Amino acid sequence: MAKGHRAQIKRERNAKKDTRPSAKLSYARVSVQKACFVLDAIRGKDVQTALGIVTYNPRYASSLIKKLLESAIANAENNNNMSAENLYVEECYANKGPTMKRVKPRAQGRAYRIEKRMSHITIVLNER
Repeated sequence: MAKGHRAQIKRERNAKKDTRPSAKLSYARVSVQKACFVLDAIRGKDVQTALGIVTYNPRYASSLIKKLLESAIANAENNNNMSAENLYVEECYANKGPTMKRVKPRAQGRAYRIEKRMSHITIVLNER
């Protein structure tokens, strides 16, 4: 069991700041499953290879992830003084966002529910 009061444990856990450069896209209008197809392709690759993969990937999510990856590279260069040649994609994941619920009229007075899913996409870089 952990030592100390719950508030003290939370303060200690939150004190450790993650200094790796990252970028996050919230409320992206793409489902988690579709975003993960592209994210799985670039995980662990260096940023030049990852940019090439998302540039020529025909999926819609790749255009969103390309902009996000370029933003993470710019964050690394401007905020952390890192060189773009040494960067690689250490973590990339998509979390479930809110779902918009819509109604589609069907035959004989029925109504089917359409769920338009959203996701929160995060890319974390690091230096080799």
